[in-house]
Amino acid sequence: MNPAFQLVEGSWQEYKQALTAVRCRVFVDEQQVPVALELDEHDAGCHHVLVTASQGRPVAAGRIKPDGHIGRMAVLKDCRGLGIGTAMLAALLQYARAQGHASVFLHAQISAAPFYLKSGFVENGAPFMEAGILHQCMVKRLP
Repeated sequence: MNPAFQLVEGSWQEYKQALTAVRCRVFVDEQQVPVALELDEHDAGCHHVLVTASQGRPVAAGRIKPDGHIGRMAVLKDCRGLGIGTAMLAALLQYARAQGHASVFLHAQISAAPFYLKSGFVENGAPFMEAGILHQCMVKRLP
């Protein structure tokens, strides 16, 4: 990841405002996901990653639930293609390993499935609709 960006990990309580800003811009504004679906009761119990740019501007977010479900991976449009998503995913996978998970899973938007395939995830089951967007369940065994 470009050194102009900083990745931090922590709780919803620590980073709620910044995480919400990124997720609302990407999922609610860009993709028209209802805010009631985007911000859920699971956030408080998840481990979160946040990426910031200069002056602390939040540009990316992701989370992992205690059961190993990775989700809410979001990178602002002007920061995509810079390795930020890869760095966030690596941090979440490292956290999952440290928690003793043998595997993790996620619900990838179909357009993002190639990104996860490159990171060693495999498709599991048939595509399905979630929040009005076609998704694919994907899993990854952790070494």
